[in-house]
Amino acid sequence: MWLILALLILSFLVFFHELGHFLVAKIFGVHVEVFSIGFGKKILSKTYGGTQYAISIIPLGGYVKLKGQDDANPLAFNGDKNSYSTKNHFQKISILLAGPVFNFVLAFLIYVSVGILGQKAILPIVGGVQPNMPAAKSLLNENDFILSVNDKKVKTWQELNQAIMDAKGNIHIVFQRNGKIMDTKIVPKIMESKNIFGEKIQRNFIGIVSKGEIGIISYDFFDSIVYAYHQTFQASKMILEGIEKMISGIVSVSEVGGVISILSFISQASQNGMVTLLILVALISVNLGVLNLLPIPALDGGQILFNLYELFTRRKISENSLYYLTIFGWILLIGLMGLGIYNDIHRLVMQ
Repeated sequence: MWLILALLILSFLVFFHELGHFLVAKIFGVHVEVFSIGFGKKILSKTYGGTQYAISIIPLGGYVKLKGQDDANPLAFNGDKNSYSTKNHFQKISILLAGPVFNFVLAFLIYVSVGILGQKAILPIVGGVQPNMPAAKSLLNENDFILSVNDKKVKTWQELNQAIMDAKGNIHIVFQRNGKIMDTKIVPKIMESKNIFGEKIQRNFIGIVSKGEIGIISYDFFDSIVYAYHQTFQASKMILEGIEKMISGIVSVSEVGGVISILSFISQASQNGMVTLLILVALISVNLGVLNLLPIPALDGGQILFNLYELFTRRKISENSLYYLTIFGWILLIGLMGLGIYNDIHRLVMQ
C-alpha cells in the first residue's frame, strides 16, 4: 500500500508541475498536443479539445508536449500562430517558469495547511541553564517558557535556536514563569559549531538546554501564511546550499539520492501520521521546483537561460550549439539520475 501511495504522490507532484506549463501555455494560445503523467507507452488516453491526456506506463515523471516544442529535438520548429516556436521570449519564459512556480505554490499551500492543522514539536521550555555560560547570569531558569527572542515570537525549540543564531548583538528574551511574563537580556557567547553540512561555523550560544517536552504547535490563518512562506524559503535555500556544497566538494556525491530514496522516505513518513507525510510532500515539491530551475539544458532552467541569452544579446543561439548543449544536458541529467539510483542500491546493500 505504501508503494502505491508513494507512486500516487509522485504522480500528483508531476501532474501539478505540468499543470503549470499547461495552463500558462493555454493562456498564451499555445496548442498542447499531449499532457501525460508518466513516460513510455501510454496505457490510458483520451483526446479532448485537440489535446491527448494520457497515463503512461512509467509513473516516475510526466510531460506536456507543446506544438512547436520537443525536448527530444531542440531544433523543432513550427511557424503556426498557435505554436510555442512563434511566441516571444517573455511568453516562452513564462511557460517554462510556470512548472517550477506551481511546485513552490503547492509546497506553500501544504505548509499553510500544516500550520493550521498543527504538528508535534519540541516546546521552547528551558530544561536547564549551563554554568559559566551567558544564560547563567540572566533571569532564565529551569521550566521557563520562552515566548520571544528580540521581539520575534517563537513556538518551538527549533525556532528559538534559530532566533538565537540569527541575533546580532545583545539578545532580549521574553519568557513566562508560573503565569507571569518576564524578560531578560543576554550577551551571547560566540563559539565554534558545525552546520548541517558538517562545516565549522561560528555561532551564538547562551547556554540553555531543552526540557524536551513535546506539544502540538498550530497557527491561525495569517500566521500560517508567514510560517508557510518561511518554510518554503528555508527549504529552497537548504536545497540550493546543498547543491553548492556538493559542487565545491564539501558534501560527497554519495549523498545524492534517487527515486528509491524518495519512495523510502514516503514510506517512513506515512507511518508517522498525515502531518509528517504532508511536510515531506511539500519538501519534495520544493525539490522539484528548485531542481527544474537549474541551468541544465534538458530542464526548464536551461531553456529559460537560452531564452534570456537570446533576449539580451538579440541574436539566436546557433543550431549546432543548441543541439550539442541539449545533448550534454540530457547526458548530465541521466548521469545524475543513474548516480542517485546507484547510491540508493548501495545503501540498501550496505544495510
